[in-house]
Amino acid sequence: MFGVLQDAGTVAHGALTTLTEADFESPPSGAKSEENLAAAFRQLDAIVGLGSVKTFVRQLAAQMQLNAERREAGMKAAADTSLHMMFVGNPGTGKTSVARIVAAIYKAMGLLRLGHLVEVDRSALVAGYAGQTAIKTRQLVESALGGMLFVDEAYAIVTDERDHFGREALDTLIKCTEDFRDDLVVVLAGYPDEMKRLAASNPGIRSRFATTISFPDYTAEELMAITDAQLADEQLVIALEARASLGSIFRAMVAVRDRECGNGRAVRNLLERAKREQALRLVGLPGKKSKEQLMLLLADDFAPVLGELGLAGR
Repeated sequence: MFGVLQDAGTVAHGALTTLTEADFESPPSGAKSEENLAAAFRQLDAIVGLGSVKTFVRQLAAQMQLNAERREAGMKAAADTSLHMMFVGNPGTGKTSVARIVAAIYKAMGLLRLGHLVEVDRSALVAGYAGQTAIKTRQLVESALGGMLFVDEAYAIVTDERDHFGREALDTLIKCTEDFRDDLVVVLAGYPDEMKRLAASNPGIRSRFATTISFPDYTAEELMAITDAQLADEQLVIALEARASLGSIFRAMVAVRDRECGNGRAVRNLLERAKREQALRLVGLPGKKSKEQLMLLLADDFAPVLGELGLAGR
């Protein structure tokens, strides 16, 4: 592309609007691909918990690699498996993070050209008037070519039997999974029960999304590990009393097991609230704050949440 700027003369319009093969980066060498693959698996291993998910992803990658080696050896490979998948689990269980890593793994293995992730939901796919939903959906699919399209809350694309726009979006999406099957991976994500109903109600989904990865809720210990990682990333520490308070909060979350809370998203929200309490506490102190004061979260910073959960004094 930049080559057209080297000539000081007139440049044809076509040269400015046409991308050729030379404009794209060359595919990574074998050594670079191995390095990228190893880096992606390190990212996967660094995620807290999700042992069953990590194992499943490694199995998928191993199966794809073995199929390629069998074909190279002139042997019959296993029947081609659709790369499209369903990720089922409650919010905050790492579905989007794992999707990005899987896209990177597939790129390193040569299964995807670009390995980028495009995240959408119903609002991005459905237009407000007749005839435009299919166009809008296809444009989004095309923006994901060479990578992965991650459809969050996929069960909400069609709200009910009268939702013609949602049905048009879903039908278009399913057709695109076949039209672009060699240049696209689609992941449908959402709550377990709703995703089961979606698959049961649509034969096209059942046949094209044969692989389902289930994301379990986090344990109280895993929530604490996620907290420690976020604290380290933000250069924060918690006092021992605050750590005990957090343990009580996480155990209460796990016991209730509300699908709207108790996972990674809840940890982020909890820390954001504690930081606001810390800020309010510190601004009331005279003089310049020490580095230790700026870093330290106290039990008092978590007290409001403890009170709301009925855990005050524990």
